[in-house]
Amino acid sequence: MDEFAFRPTHVAPPTGMATWAAPDPARPSARLDPLLPLRLIAGQGDWAQVLCSNGWTTWVDARLLVALPQPPPAAGAPPARTADPRPALAEAETALARYRALLEDLAAGSLDLESFRERTRGLRLGLVADGEALWVFDPVHDRWCYCDGLQLQTYASTDRPSPRPATAPSPSPSRSPSPAPAYGPYAPTRTGDP
Repeated sequence: MDEFAFRPTHVAPPTGMATWAAPDPARPSARLDPLLPLRLIAGQGDWAQVLCSNGWTTWVDARLLVALPQPPPAAGAPPARTADPRPALAEAETALARYRALLEDLAAGSLDLESFRERTRGLRLGLVADGEALWVFDPVHDRWCYCDGLQLQTYASTDRPSPRPATAPSPSPSRSPSPAPAYGPYAPTRTGDP
């Protein structure tokens, strides 16, 4: 395989998109063609620097880029499948209940902001239901799963393993704070075909 081959990560939206010579709205440049293959090479807030398939580099509004599916990190193996989405939903319900209880304590003033941050550190949940389609974050395996109503399958996985969050907050408010995650609060996600 050619290590210098252009491998797009995104395409321009179907209507094309404006470009800029720098991440500055005062420096507009040429417009990109609809669905032009692009490779994301840098980001700065809502700005993205992209490499176009013709070798041209420019800045665009990152919010308008259309992401292309990328294989998950373990793409060499067949995707893990679970016939029953209910365990993943139960995990999401548990995480949401924990977050809701901590948020109620924060709103009631029985928990300060620092304690709220400490007790929610490592807590990750995600759930999108749209008709019969369901996307749910599986914190046990650190991946997003898709369910079409029949079976749950891996849709995307993060680039790093994450420890499973504790199921109950620590009763001791004098705990020493944990170090911040090396990758920040959110891990990069790679997507694959559902």
